[in-house]
Order: sequence, then C-alpha cells, then structure tokens
Amino acid sequence: MTTDKLILLEHLCVHYEVEHSFFSHLSEAGLIEITIVENTKYIHSDMLSDVEKMMRLHHDLELNIEGIDVVFHLLQKIDRLNTELVAANNRLSLYEQD
Repeated sequence: MTTDKLILLEHLCVHYEVEHSFFSHLSEAGLIEITIVENTKYIHSDMLSDVEKMMRLHHDLELNIEGIDVVFHLLQKIDRLNTELVAANNRLSLYEQD
C-alpha cells in the first residue's frame, strides 16, 4: 500500500502537540480511522480538517472524547441539513419562476 495520501500520526502528534492516546481514543470512538502500514500508524489526508476540528473542540472547549463525538456528529448533521435545504430551495425556485 502506498502512503501518498496518508499522514504519519507521529507528525501530527508533534505538530499539534497532542498525545498518541488522543488519536487512539478518537479511533476507538469511531471518529477517525487509523491505517497501519508496516507497523506505522497513519490517517488519510482527507480526514485532516475533521481531525483539526476535533482537536479544537478538545482544546478550546475542553471536551472529552464523548463530547467531541456528540458535537462532531451534530455538526455533520447540520451540514447535511443545510445541503438539503439548499437543494430544496433550488427546486422551489424552479416552480416560482413561472
């Protein structure tokens, strides 16, 4: 497996000054997926923005993993609902133009 789109977990720990256990707890909660290649832990680069949000929730709001799980899922639900609202408004505007 290539590691082109993977970020070394050790680099994230050093860059963001967080413990490995933080990422392990996020993984155990199902919030992130840790990929292991040749006994080295990585996360996919597509997850970086989500991981940064989770770290901000942890540091800025002092939320534990369970709190991060709740807030993160609520934020995802809000994003989905906003997308559905935009789509509904776009469909409605087609009928209002007549």
